[in-house]
Amino acid sequence: MSPRLDASHTPQATSTSLPEHLDPIAPDGALTGLPEIPPYDEVAPEDARALSKTLFRRLETLEEGTHEYSYVRNTLVELNLALVKFAASRFRSRSEPMEDIVQVGTIGLIKAIDRFELSRGVEFPTFAMPTIIGEIKRFFRDTSWSVRVPRRLQELRLDLARAGDELAQQLDRSPTVAELAERLGISHDEVVEGMAASNAYTASSLDAQPEEDDTEGTLADRIGYEDHGLEGIEYVESLKPLIAELAPRDRTILSLRFVAGMTQSEIGEELGISQMHVSRLLSRTLGRLRKALTVEE
Repeated sequence: MSPRLDASHTPQATSTSLPEHLDPIAPDGALTGLPEIPPYDEVAPEDARALSKTLFRRLETLEEGTHEYSYVRNTLVELNLALVKFAASRFRSRSEPMEDIVQVGTIGLIKAIDRFELSRGVEFPTFAMPTIIGEIKRFFRDTSWSVRVPRRLQELRLDLARAGDELAQQLDRSPTVAELAERLGISHDEVVEGMAASNAYTASSLDAQPEEDDTEGTLADRIGYEDHGLEGIEYVESLKPLIAELAPRDRTILSLRFVAGMTQSEIGEELGISQMHVSRLLSRTLGRLRKALTVEE
């Protein structure tokens, strides 16, 4: 152990260097016998483990809820924050801010401190790391989905990702749906459902700016377009009852002209009338429909 952590150098309350947010040292004599506590960012990992053991022994003798208990417990949290930062670094690629991940991991550290017992003969980092990582994973599982999906599908997504990585290493290629189903002992439909649920984990903003070398504009610009046919839907729906009231020959002329695309001469030949007659009938019908639409508006 470093000489600065030698228990023989028991400091007075005023000589201990602690962050301002920790509880002040208890009254004189309440925490005598503790080794000197240097600034936490200067404590080496092996010294932090040794000092933590001493603090855990003292914590077992203190009554929970007392001023002294809070001081020792907070000191243990500060000494072992490096474990949280190490665990959080494994999730650096996630979209959540690193500060939030560290904060969640600290909750796991506090839970581990409250449950740790020296009598188990296990080093505290070994005991605490699964709790810290589990708390961080639970945070991502419960809050990081862009679209809320059932817990069953969230867990299935993790199982598929784990099985996919293992099979990819064994097969030297991406596994098929059948291979994933066989590995996990589930049906093909469940595998497909889990893969579809994975799409809900992250979402892209329609207004997100493209990469520097992308000249296609935002995502909304690439997937959206103006459908000019929508402009005429209102008129088509309004015309339907008006057309139904026309005489059969007038409806036929409209259909041949605007649906079949025939000329007035072709319509005349089809109906056995002159092109001039077709023109007069068509003009009269269109005028009638136009007037009826104007009245409705």
